[in-house]
Amino acid sequence: MPVPSLLAVFAHPDDESLSAGGVLARHAAAGARTAVVTATWAADTPRAAELAEALRILGAGKPRLLGYADARVPRSAPGRPRFCDAPLDEAVRRLATHIREFRPDIVVTHDAYGGLPGHPDHVHTHRVTVLAAQAAGLGQLYPDAGAPWQPQALYLATHPHSAVPALRDVIGARKAAYSVPDEQVTATVDVGPWLEQKIAAVLAHRSEVERGALPGVIAGLPPDARERLFAIEWYIRHTLVTTAPARTELTA
Repeated sequence: MPVPSLLAVFAHPDDESLSAGGVLARHAAAGARTAVVTATWAADTPRAAELAEALRILGAGKPRLLGYADARVPRSAPGRPRFCDAPLDEAVRRLATHIREFRPDIVVTHDAYGGLPGHPDHVHTHRVTVLAAQAAGLGQLYPDAGAPWQPQALYLATHPHSAVPALRDVIGARKAAYSVPDEQVTATVDVGPWLEQKIAAVLAHRSEVERGALPGVIAGLPPDARERLFAIEWYIRHTLVTTAPARTELTA
């Protein structure tokens, strides 16, 4: 049975590697088509170049950028609106166009909290992706955006409550950490065999390493700590209206 194709949609360069790098590498290694859409940063910026290298490592093709500005970094897309400020229908249409073009079986994005940090761009990416995954399958919506395509599943990258204490050592006790009850997690994926690729992709975001963001913290961890903290990825399956005859699952 073929491994389902996968399109990941995340807010910033590095989110794809931190949140779903293992699943992306795992699906690519199994021969599936994989790709990533990133909501913020322009194509001619250093972080977009870092993203291209991370995706090469993960086997996820070339960057697909919506090109909006990061909520906290105006220089990320000069002359473009912040992602959170852009008209919702415009953002949904642009993402639906990518979904129809790539035609994924599975779409992966941030959970409703926006992952552990709850960044506003993460939260908005969740909203836009949920809407676009549904809209892409409706032919009367955005008829100029390509032939309709309904993904068979939408998975939300998340963290269960039980994982947070160990992660506190990395993210710091004072920072917010949004997580969900363990019973809400519907897919727990062991990405240990692909951890080296995942970490290499995270570290490809060199500007984030240099400024001491989470990739920089990970760069300073010993291998055993990296494995303990990042060899498992957690997801919540979000139900889409679909005519697919069977469930399509993440490889776990």
